[in-house]
Amino acid sequence: MGRGDGIDVGTLLELVEAAAPVEAVDAVAAALAEMADAREVSFLIADFSGRAIVRLSTVANGRDGTRSTGVERAETVPLPGSRFERVLRSQQPEVEPVDDAWRVTAPVTDRGDAIGLLEFVLPTEPPPDVVAEVCTAAHALGYVVIAARRHTDLFEWGQRSAPFAMAAEIQRRLLPAAYTCEAGQFTLAGWLEPAASVGGDTFDYTLDRSCLHLSISDAVGHQVPAALLATLLVGGLRNGRRRGMDLAEQAAYAGRALAAEATPGQFVTGQLLRVDLRTAAAQIVNAGHPFPLRLRDGRVEEVELAIDPPFGVTPETPFRVQSFPLEPGDRLVFLTDGMQERNAASLDVAAALADTADLHPREVVHELGGAVLRATGGDLRDDATMLCLDWLGGPQRRRDTEHGADPARASGPVPTSHS
Repeated sequence: MGRGDGIDVGTLLELVEAAAPVEAVDAVAAALAEMADAREVSFLIADFSGRAIVRLSTVANGRDGTRSTGVERAETVPLPGSRFERVLRSQQPEVEPVDDAWRVTAPVTDRGDAIGLLEFVLPTEPPPDVVAEVCTAAHALGYVVIAARRHTDLFEWGQRSAPFAMAAEIQRRLLPAAYTCEAGQFTLAGWLEPAASVGGDTFDYTLDRSCLHLSISDAVGHQVPAALLATLLVGGLRNGRRRGMDLAEQAAYAGRALAAEATPGQFVTGQLLRVDLRTAAAQIVNAGHPFPLRLRDGRVEEVELAIDPPFGVTPETPFRVQSFPLEPGDRLVFLTDGMQERNAASLDVAAALADTADLHPREVVHELGGAVLRATGGDLRDDATMLCLDWLGGPQRRRDTEHGADPARASGPVPTSHS
């Protein structure tokens, strides 16, 4: 395809296969620049902090704020008040004049998971069909990143604006590969604000043909011992689930596995939720964990549950499987006690949740994480972890989607206070 003839996604994918994984995005960017006659093409990846975006490039750009390892360069750009925040929240492209050129910023998203942004600088104002092609290329780039990161640390490195301690490295491996998922009947998003001394929090989810499985957990202690306890529990839950165990069996299996390896006094609190997508019936196991919050009809309340001992405390005692009330339109937030610690006492989590009613779960967990950081002055004594589930209900179905996101579920405009 010649210069300016348009974007050919098939050709892009062939170039990706020919390139080394570490060069996959650069190969796509170079090809896109030629296909669209662009002056510049950049890929920006979402930072692990949730409050910044990182411009990845193998070419030194000399801008303030760049960092490097070997030949790699990364520039971290704050999100609040930026066009990047607007595009990520709305999941819609933004076109604007810049000096003697035009810039198109498009979201790179897969199933509602905001991976990053694709930025084009074009010599003339792009017509709608060119903007649509940029959005298609951005969606394809999401799959390129998902595939390439299995073979290289480049993207993981780029997302880390601060180095990870050993405990955080272990903890990161326990979290799902994508923190957000949109499906026909629900949208969910998870987030973890780590304490300075990592506290062993985790969240997890998976889908099969007929069920959604969620979990959230909090290991006693801090740093590597807590991370290792969390590893035992999450490994037990995943292994039990993949062996076809039901909810009670998974909980018992994971509890026994934890008790067999942990020393006396070590335990993990947690909740396991299973939603049958055919019947909309939900069940939960509550192992000594804080009650979930539910936003229904504009009102936030705790969902009170019977409390069983934490995992690893009484391994031979079966866990109770409780019915979990679920109605279309419900927003549920599962959280760890880091959201309720003494130095976070000034945070009214219920009020903060009510204030986020018009946001996508992806932004809900970011807002709640930011709220607890503000309440503690950034001095978290324990991890603060959240898992937000919007239950839309209805029959199993496909979702409506444009370039990796459902536009009807996108967040509203950025509040003027951010400007």
